[in-house]
Amino acid sequence: MPTLILLRHGQSQWNLEDKFTGWVDVDLTPQGEAEARKGGELIKAAGVAIDACYTSVLTRAIRTSWLALAAAGQTFVPEIKDWRLNERHYGGLTGLNKTETAAKHGADQVKVWRRSYDIPPPPMEAGSEYDFSKDRRYAGAVLPDTESLKTTLDRVQPYWEAEIAPALESGKTLLVAAHGNSLRAIVKLLFGVSDDAIVGVEIPTGNPLLIELDAGLKPTAARYLDEGRAQSLPAL
Repeated sequence: MPTLILLRHGQSQWNLEDKFTGWVDVDLTPQGEAEARKGGELIKAAGVAIDACYTSVLTRAIRTSWLALAAAGQTFVPEIKDWRLNERHYGGLTGLNKTETAAKHGADQVKVWRRSYDIPPPPMEAGSEYDFSKDRRYAGAVLPDTESLKTTLDRVQPYWEAEIAPALESGKTLLVAAHGNSLRAIVKLLFGVSDDAIVGVEIPTGNPLLIELDAGLKPTAARYLDEGRAQSLPAL
């Protein structure tokens, strides 16, 4: 039966510096690299044979997939990269320090931008130093200038339905190495999590979430491979 592994990338440099990262292409820290390797070791220990890997076009997710697959002894696995698995676009907050932003706009307002389901941050201004419109990774794409979790789901879902779901339906075991919000979008789709409940769902870094699916891609079992760092899962 189909099996899906969701792996959130490890600590990035801007995670360490407490900045809103979004689509900015920062790399993993040494701790993040170690988290990715640990994820791969857990996949190997579980005896999971991966057929293909999907990831975003951002370095921290791509290198997480490489390090995890290497640690799992499966570097030969085909990998597909797509921007629709990117992290949420943080709009005008991109590059700002989270603590300083809370001091400027108020902690309650920043919490709304960060944690609400459908309220995005202010849009990124055209010509910003973080304007991604000229990045060739996104050539031909209609890009957002900010995103909520809802609009992140709106661009993840078509890619899921067109590319990932058909591969699962054919019985494959897939690894998706991506970001906190793009993975939460997939969890919302699979488990039917409500709009209110999804804001409380967290995906831990470097801890593979193994989901067993039936022929209709309904979860039949789900567990984190590092049980010591497990987070609560939506009810099956």
